[in-house]
Amino acid sequence: MRILVLNWRDLTHPAAGGAEVYTEQVLRRWARAGHEVTLFAAAVAGQPAAEIVDGYRVVRAGSRFTVYREARRWWQRYGRGRFDVVVDETNTVPFHAHEWVDDGARTVALVHQTCEEIWHHNAPPLAAHLGRYVLEPRWLRRLAGSPILAVSDSTRDALARFGARDVTVVPEGYESPAVLPEVAKEEQPTAVFCGRMVSYKRPWDVIQAVRLARREIPDLRLWMIGGGPMLAKLQAAAPEGVEFLGRVSEAVKHDRMARAHVHLSTSVREGWGLVVTEAAALGTPTIAYDVPGLRDSTRAARGVVVPPEPQALARRLGELLPARLSEPFPALPHGGAHGWDEVAATLLAAVEQRARVPQGVHASTVVKSRRGHKNQLRGADA
Repeated sequence: MRILVLNWRDLTHPAAGGAEVYTEQVLRRWARAGHEVTLFAAAVAGQPAAEIVDGYRVVRAGSRFTVYREARRWWQRYGRGRFDVVVDETNTVPFHAHEWVDDGARTVALVHQTCEEIWHHNAPPLAAHLGRYVLEPRWLRRLAGSPILAVSDSTRDALARFGARDVTVVPEGYESPAVLPEVAKEEQPTAVFCGRMVSYKRPWDVIQAVRLARREIPDLRLWMIGGGPMLAKLQAAAPEGVEFLGRVSEAVKHDRMARAHVHLSTSVREGWGLVVTEAAALGTPTIAYDVPGLRDSTRAARGVVVPPEPQALARRLGELLPARLSEPFPALPHGGAHGWDEVAATLLAAVEQRARVPQGVHASTVVKSRRGHKNQLRGADA
């Protein structure tokens, strides 16, 4: 099968995250299985406009804001007649491929999460209000008539509020490190936070919760792993017992996560919450805010969800930590998620089953398009 995936970032992008890891893990397996796979994403400084990565082709053009327009232009110049299915991977803004794929190729959307409350953490007040209450609802209502794949029940439920009815939940994936850290838990009660120091991750809530919990557990300490624009301000205001490691290597991250007794996660919302899965695979349970995405991953990883406020997080921390000090938490295979081989196979089956030929496009269009665009094969290098 010939598959085109549209995503506003690829794994080389400086802001790449869990959605890009998901994409890369799935596409390399599809390519290995013999499918012809192309990923279209935004341009990245220092990266070529086109290259082969793990058996699939990456084409890059446009910026964070113009990649949607460039994807449509690339399709019109080079894409028609070359693909059987187009996957519109949506990260806040859909490509709306179902509206402009016009040669009989089938389309399906893949949605990791909706933005909603995150607008108020990532944009000035007026822009945030416009984004949350005007732009995003408009984008998602346009997408609602297309078949959609969602990576969690929370994302499915969020999409339903915008009118989507044809939504299939597909699994999240994770593979434990090939070599797990052989370390003992710390003798001193220790919590860990791992994520970017940005507003919507709410790292200050974690610090506040630990400060409150120290009234009951005076020697409690907190490791804060991750960089970001809030790092310096958090460091300046943090109380005793909080250590900031900044951005660290995977080996250091895994070592600290494995040595901690509990992992804390406080995002406004997530598509899933891959860091929760990662911690569980290393034998560290999570206490997370009961918000979309985090509730899915935390429950799957046998963790605990609490109301989204530092006081509730502190209370549960005080209750859970004594048990974790005396009774180890078993490491979970795949951290409560699924192996990537299973994810890739399940997602491919869902794409084949749910993808839909755009309305008004007939089979004859496909034949004409393929005849008329044979000379555009060089577009893969555009």
